[in-house]
Amino acid sequence: MEPHRKPRLGVWKFASCDGCQLSLLDCEDEIMAIAGAVDIAYFPEATRGEVKGVYDLSLVEGSITTPHDAERIHAVRRVSKVLVTIGACATAGGIQSLRNYAEVARWVPLVYANPEWIHTLQTSTPISHHVKVDYELQGCPVDKHQLLEVVLAFVSGRRPFLPSHAVCMDCKRRGVVCLTVAKGEACLGPVTRSGCNALCPAYGRGCFGCFGPIRGSANTRSLSQVLEGHGHTHDELMRLFRGFTGGTEAFRKASEQHERDASEKP
Repeated sequence: MEPHRKPRLGVWKFASCDGCQLSLLDCEDEIMAIAGAVDIAYFPEATRGEVKGVYDLSLVEGSITTPHDAERIHAVRRVSKVLVTIGACATAGGIQSLRNYAEVARWVPLVYANPEWIHTLQTSTPISHHVKVDYELQGCPVDKHQLLEVVLAFVSGRRPFLPSHAVCMDCKRRGVVCLTVAKGEACLGPVTRSGCNALCPAYGRGCFGCFGPIRGSANTRSLSQVLEGHGHTHDELMRLFRGFTGGTEAFRKASEQHERDASEKP
C-alpha cells in the first residue's frame, strides 16, 4: 500500500439476499468511522462510484451458484489482498444449498417461464470451495457489531475478537428458559455459535443455527439423541440441520445421518 493512502475496501455480491451488505449500511453512526478509516472503493449497494485497482480488504457476500460467478470469484480474489467472506451464503452455501440434495434441472421449469434462459450450477457452494479465503464471518445475516470488529481489526492490524461460545450461553445470560428442557422443542442452540444474542429462543422459538456450528466442538450427535428422546423424528431433525448453514461440514453430516436413519426405519 502506498504511503499515506487509506486501505481500499471492496464489497462484492454473489448469490444472496443482500442482507449482510445491509448489515454494514445499518451501522448508521459507525459507518462514518469506517469511511474515515478506509476508502470505500467498490460497494454497488451503497454507491455508483468505483476506484479500480487492488483492494486491500474485500468483503464477499453470497454463494457460488452459476458458471459466471465461479469465474468471477477468481477475478475478485486476484485483486484482493485480504478476502473475508461474510454471512451464511458465502461461508456455508446458504439456504440455497438445499439444491445440493435435489435435481436442479427438474425444478427450473417449475419456477421459470423460460427455463432455457437459466444457466446455473447443480450446487450452491461457499466461496472457500473456489478460492483462498483469509477469514470467515458467519451469520444470516451477519451481526453488524461483529462486522465492524472485523473491519476495524483489519485496519488496526490485529485479529478480530469474536465470541466462540454457543447460543445456550446467551440464553443463560438473558434468563431465557431452555426450550428443549422445558418444552421439548427442537433447538440448535447447544451446537451453534453465538452472534444473535439468542434472538429466536428469547421469543419462544428454537435456534435455527444461523451462525453455523461451533468450530471444532459441535456435538451434533449428542444433541440429536436428546431431541430424539423428546419425540422428534429423523425427518424433522434432517430438516432442522439442513437450514441456513446446512452446507457446513458438521450440520451437513448430521442431516445426512438423519436422512439415512429415516430411510432405514421400517
